[in-house]
Amino acid sequence: MAGKAIVAKKIGMTQVWNEENRVIPVTVLEVSPCRIVQIKTPENDGYSAVQVTQGEVAEKNLNQPQIGHFDKAGVTAGRRLVELRIDDTNGYEIGQEISVDIFSEGDVVDVSSVSKGKGFAGVMKRHGFAGQRASHGAHKVHRKPGAIGQCATPSRVFQGKKMPGRMGAQKTTIMNLKVVKADPESEILLIKGSVPGPKGATVIVRNAVKIPMSISGDSQ
Repeated sequence: MAGKAIVAKKIGMTQVWNEENRVIPVTVLEVSPCRIVQIKTPENDGYSAVQVTQGEVAEKNLNQPQIGHFDKAGVTAGRRLVELRIDDTNGYEIGQEISVDIFSEGDVVDVSSVSKGKGFAGVMKRHGFAGQRASHGAHKVHRKPGAIGQCATPSRVFQGKKMPGRMGAQKTTIMNLKVVKADPESEILLIKGSVPGPKGATVIVRNAVKIPMSISGDSQ
């Protein structure tokens, strides 16, 4: 589990140049300061986490349970509540702000978001199937999956069989991405490579929990 985490908004992708004058593709994340609304502990809740909010919202746009939740914490109401699972909540206080400066250049992070929805897709696009042969005996079946099971035994299709269906629009995590730049003044975080989700998506950035030796010893 992560030791530190933050909520960000995906802005898009661009590129920067490193000291060796090489192009690095980066994803730009906007990281507004997160206010802690609730702290969860293993003793009370069974796990460790901090519940945070960002931005501000008018009280008229909240229902009574939401108003009571923010009032109990004494925290200004935000647009949404996001829970960040972390190892240890010691050192965190209700009302404390978490900003982009918890990360620095060279940090290795895991990034989670809901991926782009692709709609209904066949097995070739969804699962990478090769499809049927394009020569003798194949008639209008070139992109079909082929046989999906047996007839008399077991007389059913096994659960989990890779089939056509809706693709994307599910929580996705990309591990071991490097932080290229963390700018507290402009509230911007630059992550090397791509990040799941469309522009404007809510992204959770955590310090990496499974860093390979090849990455831990490398420099930016």
